[in-house]
Amino acid sequence: MNKRLFTTLSLLAITVSTHALPLGAPTAVHTQPDSSAAVIRVLPHGTEPQHADLSTQAGTPAGWMAIKVPGPFEAYVQNKDIDKGLHIKPGTSIHLEPMANSGVLSLMEAGDKTSITGLHGKWTQVKLDKAVTGYIQANAKHIDPISSPVLVDMENTAMTNQTQVANDPASIFGKGPYVVIPTEPSPDLSQTGASSLPRLFQGKFVTTRRPFSPRRPHDWQLNDPAGVRYAYLDVSKIMQTTQIEDFANREVVVYGAPKSMADGKNIVIQVDNMRLK
Repeated sequence: MNKRLFTTLSLLAITVSTHALPLGAPTAVHTQPDSSAAVIRVLPHGTEPQHADLSTQAGTPAGWMAIKVPGPFEAYVQNKDIDKGLHIKPGTSIHLEPMANSGVLSLMEAGDKTSITGLHGKWTQVKLDKAVTGYIQANAKHIDPISSPVLVDMENTAMTNQTQVANDPASIFGKGPYVVIPTEPSPDLSQTGASSLPRLFQGKFVTTRRPFSPRRPHDWQLNDPAGVRYAYLDVSKIMQTTQIEDFANREVVVYGAPKSMADGKNIVIQVDNMRLK
């Protein structure tokens, strides 16, 4: 009993004393206590890390320190892990990049605050607003900005893989509204009426009605950043429960199945759900 109490008090003393010491150099925060693990963020020189709870500290290997990293974070979840209400399912792995083998930032828990910020093929980009647990080496090392395979956003010290930036600059530099065309093979909509499974789309929700102009096949459409129609929207399923006009001329995320129209040139999305971006 005395030994257990001594261990607990020792951990507490280490936590209190180390918490007051600022970092002597820029320090990488990893998802796991492993130098080869993915990097969540780089803490600037002078940062005073906030320690994780004692139980996490106790299970941390020697030479590492478990800390709390405040959000928000830009992260990714697979589309299949988002339900029809556009909510991330509890227990879902939230990744640092839109790849299955990328580092896991956190697991989705009930009550976590998230919002959809982009679409990347089979992946959805989200903003996660909570603190996560990360690991830093006790002997913090300097990061070589020339040889390091990351870009550092000095505004929020988030680290981003250079390959991701090259392949998808909009995810970093284009924070504004945009529609991301899927990178996986598109569904076959060549046959009239052929449709695909429901999926996520985003863009500006705009009316198609114009004074003194013929009425369009549908009253609403989804526009891309250039103001060009991406698809017509069939909102008949949600009109009974949603004030459609409240979404007019605003950026939205819609969940529904795309379908080719009779003219073979346009697409209509059967909307199952919709929310503001």
